Amino acid sequence: MTTSHDATLRARTEDLAEALRIAGPRLDDATRRRVEAAVEGVRQRLALGVDHTVVALAGGTGSGKSSLFNRLTRLSFADVGVKRPTTARVTACSWSAGADALLDWIGVDRERRIVQSGELDGSVHGDLSGLVLLDLPDHDSVEPAHREVVDRVLPMVDLLVWVVDPQKYADDALHSGYLREQVGSESSMVVVLNQVDTVPAGQRENLEEDLARLLRDDGLEGVWVQGVSARTGEGVDRVYDLLEEVCARRSVAAGRAAAELDAAARALLEQTPADVPWHTEAAVERELGALVEATGLDAVARQVGAAVRNGYGMPEFPPPDRDAIALSRSRWLTRAGASLRPGWQRALAESVASADQLRTAVAGALRSISLDTRGPASARALQRAGWLAVGVAAVLAVLGVLAVTGVLDLADPWPVVLLVSAVVVGVGGVALFVARVAMRRSLARRRERAVASAGRAALEQVLTDGLGTPTQRLLVDHRRVRELAASARDLPHGRPLTGSRRLPTADEVGASSTGRAAGGARESAPA
Repeated sequence: MTTSHDATLRARTEDLAEALRIAGPRLDDATRRRVEAAVEGVRQRLALGVDHTVVALAGGTGSGKSSLFNRLTRLSFADVGVKRPTTARVTACSWSAGADALLDWIGVDRERRIVQSGELDGSVHGDLSGLVLLDLPDHDSVEPAHREVVDRVLPMVDLLVWVVDPQKYADDALHSGYLREQVGSESSMVVVLNQVDTVPAGQRENLEEDLARLLRDDGLEGVWVQGVSARTGEGVDRVYDLLEEVCARRSVAAGRAAAELDAAARALLEQTPADVPWHTEAAVERELGALVEATGLDAVARQVGAAVRNGYGMPEFPPPDRDAIALSRSRWLTRAGASLRPGWQRALAESVASADQLRTAVAGALRSISLDTRGPASARALQRAGWLAVGVAAVLAVLGVLAVTGVLDLADPWPVVLLVSAVVVGVGGVALFVARVAMRRSLARRRERAVASAGRAALEQVLTDGLGTPTQRLLVDHRRVRELAASARDLPHGRPLTGSRRLPTADEVGASSTGRAAGGARESAPA
């Protein structure tokens, strides 16, 4: 049966899977592998169900975790002593039947499994049904295969019990290689300091405090540190108490899965660190001036105006300046990618048009612009009318002069009428010539503005299609990946185990570790 926190885990897993699908090759290889492993692992774990609680004993050579495994199971099943370094196999003990599918998934060999009988633990300790206890190979073994097994199995378990010893509890291989990687998973891990029987009674408290300090230095806050002795049994009852409590809450497995999703989502958010403030229109406007200059648009527009005014000239666009266009593209990528991680920057550079493609698009766009140098349609008629008026005025002036001088015998007031008419018609002819010039100049200004406006619009469209739209699509993907990753981890963590005898209940963990519960997380207070 699917519970509410199972459904929430599934939703978070699918959010993370969708974010991974969108991000694709824009992520670095390590992050992509980590997220893929988390998504696949949680999917498989949920498919198997979370009725079983998988607890793993992990530690280094000589820590005594196999002895502790045998003490907890009351068997002599795990390899100890000189046998231990020879095997890279995981040993498992389950306190209920039906764990075979889970153990197959974890990769435990059939001959390395045993089912604990109820009578061994039921009369002394509480219910451990559903518990699957694993004894892992030594993480610091000289055999690389041992560490490979540990690295493979750790993400699959629900509760990690790190077993350390008084001599090597500060080992850097443990802290730098494993513990620091568990930040955020404090609620599903404990540290057991084994072999405390070898430490003088007065020094045990100082030793545990020093171990707790190292854990805090690793970034792990509030992790439960418990001293035990697998040889004498000291402190083992407290470990049993822990196992009983974690088995009592079915959602411990869900809590571990939630922590895996959370860690993967954090890694994904590191690849999408912040929302990128970007306005395509403003970015296009910033680069438009450079493209106008690279194409000589304004100069060509002026040439068109001059040709219209003068009645001659054949302006044309020169080939766009390739270097200027490449520089413009480079500036665009620098600004748009300023807040992006390298993988996203590479994807941005691949998604926008290349410099050659932009240059070809610019040239094609400019060829579509009309460079009309024809004069006004009425200019020729005005010119003819002007010359006609000037000619008529000249004839009238000659006749008037002849009349005034007596060459022509015309009665008054015709000599004056002829002269006045010549002046009026001549002024009209000049006015026609002035009107023709004014019309050409007005048309020239309109044509110049039209070419500049059409050219800017064409260049703006080239920038939008070649740079703006691909950038916007990538930034939308970037924002969506960030939103999905935040959704996959935007939950409060369960409180780390602090030695309390009472752990959170299933309902509490469902709210605090895996569910989007209204009103925030509900956590149990320490006893």
